[in-house]
Amino acid sequence: MVKYVYIHIPFCLSKCHYCSFISFPELKFKQDYLCALKQEIQNSYKNEQLNTLYFGGGTPSLLNSKEFEDIVKLFNTTSNTEITTELNPEKISYNYLAGLKTAGINRLSFGCQTFNNRILKKIGRRHNSNDIKNAVLLAKNAGFANISLDLIYGLPEQTVKMFEEDLKHAVSLGIQHISLYGLKIEKGCFFYKNPPDSLPDEDVQADMYLKAIEILTKNDFQHYEISNFAKNGFESGHNLNYWNNNSYYGFGVAAHGYENGIRYSNTSDLQEYINNPCLHKTSHKLTQQEQLEEEIFLGFRKITGIDVEKINKKFNIDFPKKYAAIVNKYLSYKYLKETNTGFALTDRGILVSNIILSEFLE
Repeated sequence: MVKYVYIHIPFCLSKCHYCSFISFPELKFKQDYLCALKQEIQNSYKNEQLNTLYFGGGTPSLLNSKEFEDIVKLFNTTSNTEITTELNPEKISYNYLAGLKTAGINRLSFGCQTFNNRILKKIGRRHNSNDIKNAVLLAKNAGFANISLDLIYGLPEQTVKMFEEDLKHAVSLGIQHISLYGLKIEKGCFFYKNPPDSLPDEDVQADMYLKAIEILTKNDFQHYEISNFAKNGFESGHNLNYWNNNSYYGFGVAAHGYENGIRYSNTSDLQEYINNPCLHKTSHKLTQQEQLEEEIFLGFRKITGIDVEKINKKFNIDFPKKYAAIVNKYLSYKYLKETNTGFALTDRGILVSNIILSEFLE
């Protein structure tokens, strides 16, 4: 039974310079897209009572509150269902946020990235720091008590001190959740063909990340996943489901889902999706070994780490014996530590997690 849903809203007014996500500045197709999206949901969703529903993008806040409500109504939700939407902070009004609350949205995730106006302009964002502060204040006034901010570190011209200021600004807003992402310039984004000057190197990015752990944990944010910090009880239920390696529906263009051991993805072509929204572009049944590797890879993203007994039972293996060489090596380097239930990455281990986790892949 699948109790988690991701919905991709692929429209943006303009593309940020670092963004390689699937998004389109073609709002003229919005109504056609929403019709296709509803068709896909009605075709695949089996009326399970949802734990979480998540609208990602793109810029989901290009939908009006009625459009959100029409989609939310397609699902079996309760007052306990975590319903999140991502928003950009610019041009957010109290009435719009109040409309989202009425539509059933109860968790907001604002794309902040930085409070530095010069850097915001340099990376192609449409808002400024006052827009962020105003959006959070309006959200609180509209009755939202579960608000998250995204921040990016390693931005052009950014120093550790500047990132420290971003963190302090975020904390001062009295929000419940913060997601941090190191800048990655990937194929398909503006910066890939037009590399910016003055990018912080890997050592500086590592210092920024460690500074974030220090500042946020001092301010009662619990570091519960590599990129995520939350006040007690405000962890993202939707994202925890990914890291717990459980099933979820993915609806919309370029969306990914995971059901019955099958990972699938939809087409990234907007017109192709509108014309045939119920056809998955790719579908792959994971082998037992692939499922095990994903369990380990995703589990280590959680600060609590992996549950060895659970893995042994689920995959009929002896984890400490099978992976003894890898585990002992990284325990000796102090990149891994033992926990009550198994093993977890240390703060320093997180900085080289890709190298560590690659060793668990066969």
